[in-house]
Amino acid sequence: MSQTKATDCQRPVIYQMLPRLFTNYTAAPIPNGTIHTNGSGKLNDINPSILSSIKKMGVTHVWYTGVIEHGHDADYTAFGIRRNNPYIIKGRAGSPYAITDYYDIDPDLAVNVPERMTEFENLVKRTHDAGLKVITDFVPNHTAREYHSDSCPPGVKDFGTDDDRDMFFRRDNNYYYIPRQQFSPSIFLGDGKDTYIEFPAKATGNDCFSAFPTKNDWYETVKLNYGYDPGNGSRNFDPIPDTWFKMLHIMRFWASKGIDGIRCDMVHMVPVEFWQWAIPQIKQHYPDMIFIAEIYDIGLYRPYIEQGCFDYLYDKVGLYDTLRGIQCHNISAARLTSCWQSVDGISSHMLNFLENHDEQRYASPQFAGRADTVTPLLTACCTMGTGAMMVYMGQEIGEDAPDAEGYSGHDGRTTIFDYWSIEKLRRWLNNGKPSVRNLNEDEKNLRALYTKLLTAVNKYPALRCGSFFDLMYVNYDNPMFNPHRQYAYLRSTGTQTALIALNFDSAPVSIDINIPAHAFDTLDIMPFEGNATELLSGEKIPLVINSETPASVSIDAHSAVIIIAKTSLRTT
Repeated sequence: MSQTKATDCQRPVIYQMLPRLFTNYTAAPIPNGTIHTNGSGKLNDINPSILSSIKKMGVTHVWYTGVIEHGHDADYTAFGIRRNNPYIIKGRAGSPYAITDYYDIDPDLAVNVPERMTEFENLVKRTHDAGLKVITDFVPNHTAREYHSDSCPPGVKDFGTDDDRDMFFRRDNNYYYIPRQQFSPSIFLGDGKDTYIEFPAKATGNDCFSAFPTKNDWYETVKLNYGYDPGNGSRNFDPIPDTWFKMLHIMRFWASKGIDGIRCDMVHMVPVEFWQWAIPQIKQHYPDMIFIAEIYDIGLYRPYIEQGCFDYLYDKVGLYDTLRGIQCHNISAARLTSCWQSVDGISSHMLNFLENHDEQRYASPQFAGRADTVTPLLTACCTMGTGAMMVYMGQEIGEDAPDAEGYSGHDGRTTIFDYWSIEKLRRWLNNGKPSVRNLNEDEKNLRALYTKLLTAVNKYPALRCGSFFDLMYVNYDNPMFNPHRQYAYLRSTGTQTALIALNFDSAPVSIDINIPAHAFDTLDIMPFEGNATELLSGEKIPLVINSETPASVSIDAHSAVIIIAKTSLRTT
């Protein structure tokens, strides 16, 4: 019933930010608008006041999303940057995951385009000066269809330069080719001189090994070849394929910029052997660098930690999907037990979240429909494990993605493809002087809740590094506890213990929670009776934790309690 105890160290609390949107103060953006009509946030505008305000929420790391140059509609040819064909990018601003130059900063984010890398380096310094660490993206599985680096160091060749394009697969080809076929997706590729032509066709990024991807495929990207032959399933990694060396060089390049972590896109689409080879080489020179894996297969969690050397993995298909099911589809809260069981022993490597750029906003009509029901879900994300926690820009003030921005329709997500501005963020950021004065009462209360929970992640040892004990198995037949709408567990270091109960119901409840003798044996703690502190309310309340008397607690609708008690080790 207990997870492995984590080391007593800081848990990463990550704030994901898309700079193109974050500091864009354009008041009335137009759907499908250009950068000239809708504007773009700039790296220079992420100032010390903004960073300080983010840190005060309990954040330890900022993930700057979309800073590497990617396909976009804006014209920067005056600065020696090739213009992208508009028919082969998604939206006017383009996908941040269709990289056109791994060695450059996206010019949309620069005030002074020729100085764009310096502006990024200055942002890294400002972030560090604010007491925060920096995470950037690494996109290893695919490039944009029109990849060309004008900023790479001397001697570095573009992907595909030396490829044999008459071969579907060759170990040292950077791409996969469909010989003697022209790229013919089910989208319009333009007329006349603007037509996008690709011959022979390259395989598309989502493992579409065909010249005919659909509009639902990642048609703007090209799959990279790491030595795996999808034709016969062979793994050709000795000698090391060319793509491996190119990608290692790119990661070293960004590590040299002083960043503190790399979030790696779709890692399960890249052979685990590559990560096993590359990550230790980076850590040899940058031992404190953390690697975060976007991954969607629980069966691969352990291989990508133990063999692939990742520090943290998205727990999307575990905890996120279960919490969403409880909130939206009447799935039993008891299903949360299987979430910790599936990652037992590796819990400290999980990254929990309720939102990111790929997912629908919690407050959107497509998810919960309102922000004020988030407490039990957010509490679970913050307190069920000892790994990382992540929030997405605007989540903390209830951003609900109300707009159809252009390429991105009214889908409950904040666009990553369009030039846009977020009204809630504009009010909070206050033209670079962040203030809650411009927020309504609901937004203020929500931000205060996020601050309380995100700060608690590292403030309380029981939540930062305590062992976990699931109380559900002794409460299924408890008449004073509904296991389908409530969930309860303990976290303990021995000297500090937290009793946590979640209420997913739309009505307040008073419940009794059975605590078995086995919990005291496992956590090595003495029974407790006395006053304790309820973290969310700040109130002192009487608490009994023993195997004879159930712990009685009252919980508001869509809420939680986190009761912190000073306990004693049984061995002392």
